[in-house]
Amino acid sequence: MVRSAGWWMRQWVKLATVGYTLWCCARVIVLSWFGPVSQRTADSAMHGWAEVVIKLVGIRWQRFGEVPNFNDGRRYMLMCNHSSHYDIPMTLVAVPGSVRMLAKQELYKIPFFGRAIRACNNPALDRDNRQQAKRDLDKAKALMEQGIVLWMAPEGTRSPNGQLQPLKRGGFMLAAQTEAIVVPVVIKGVHKVLPAGSHALNLGQEVEVHIGQPLDSRDYPGRAYRELMGQVEQQMQALLADNAN
Repeated sequence: MVRSAGWWMRQWVKLATVGYTLWCCARVIVLSWFGPVSQRTADSAMHGWAEVVIKLVGIRWQRFGEVPNFNDGRRYMLMCNHSSHYDIPMTLVAVPGSVRMLAKQELYKIPFFGRAIRACNNPALDRDNRQQAKRDLDKAKALMEQGIVLWMAPEGTRSPNGQLQPLKRGGFMLAAQTEAIVVPVVIKGVHKVLPAGSHALNLGQEVEVHIGQPLDSRDYPGRAYRELMGQVEQQMQALLADNAN
């Protein structure tokens, strides 16, 4: 059922994806003119956007593993492998709850898009400015205490082939500082939708979303966050190796 899109189909999918993304951004920005966008409204906007983006490329997905109860009063972070532009919308579709990405500062600078993700409370963390970093950390904690689950890609950059790259420590330091529950997430097969280094677009791709075992960062105090990073990496590698696409 997987089929390679022709030139005209590729252009239509790109145009439809960009057009719908801009429409969603405009809607959120307009709402923000009248006051802060509520968490419920932001959830609806982001989930609605993700569902359409996934449907435009016909992804057929399944979820494996148990999703934790994000309403138990604890702070949660999703540590996800990163191999495609579709990782975030795929997570939003497959994982229930108020999921927000921990954005790079550069994303805030993108016209229109940056204002929209800020309005929906997708936080950023400025590691180059100590005072700003503390304010960003306080904001991330406050959001997590409101039931928002932070999504981040600990690899830092996209993998070109779906294989896990070395993890960076920044996200695990944040997890330790916020005493968060870390949930490893692996998305398999999504890198085949838009293969790296080519203009191909594969429609109807089968994708698996695997939820790992939650790890409590409080069990890894101080510099032991490195051990937490190792545990997450082991889980992610195991999930990728299990019946790999």
